[in-house]
Amino acid sequence: MQATVNGIDTRYVFEDRSGGPALTFIHQLGGDLTVWDTLAGHFRHRFRVLRYDVRGHGASAVSTSAFGFKELAADLSALLDAKDIEKTHIVGMSMGGMIAQQFALDHARHASTAGSRVLSLTLCDTASRTSPDARETWNERAALVRREGTAALADVTMARWFTPDFRRTNRDTVAQTCDVLLRTPAEGYARACEALRDFDVHERLAQLRVPTLAVAGRLDSGTPPALTEAMANAIPEARFETLDAAHLAPVEESHGFAALLETFLRQRV
Repeated sequence: MQATVNGIDTRYVFEDRSGGPALTFIHQLGGDLTVWDTLAGHFRHRFRVLRYDVRGHGASAVSTSAFGFKELAADLSALLDAKDIEKTHIVGMSMGGMIAQQFALDHARHASTAGSRVLSLTLCDTASRTSPDARETWNERAALVRREGTAALADVTMARWFTPDFRRTNRDTVAQTCDVLLRTPAEGYARACEALRDFDVHERLAQLRVPTLAVAGRLDSGTPPALTEAMANAIPEARFETLDAAHLAPVEESHGFAALLETFLRQRV
């Protein structure tokens, strides 16, 4: 399904069969909505499940101008409006977790009021800011992809996203995930890198009054668990958990993640 969201032709899947609360999944840099296929199938019987391709990823159009996370959060808001979703639980992984944080700050600053749009946050393998000394790395990655495409990053990205054991025993999943990365438009990926370069909401997180679960892969070298834990510590009453996985913990440890998320959501529904 396609919708025009803030001028961006956006692909989404909305499974609206359960009559339950809305549950929105947001993917990582270089991913698309298919990364959530397994988890969407697990939760669609009790939740109305929304997944979408972030601008410049998957089958969503590439932005013609630069953007930051406020614009990415506004895209989510417009998509929710288009589907008449007033409130939703949100699960975001890596870049998706950053979009979720920005959206919560922009739309759930007073979570105890009826006007809040966020029922809960689940933030996976993500951080609340990019340190100044890491910003040039994002510039370099954007420049590399513009020159050579995402294929230049494929091998190192798969090594960062999954542990060696998982890559050996789950070749089909890794191949599918890599194919999505390879098909990500170079300019879409590069513009997202530039948004990541400037992301910093850490000092604002104390404003949140949203039930929050933070999950990190213990073996995540891309976003070390300490960064996810620091984010969780900045959010009042957030819960922090780890799984035996690398950067895409909800994929690598899908059963363990589903159990954590199910328990967390059961307490909120």
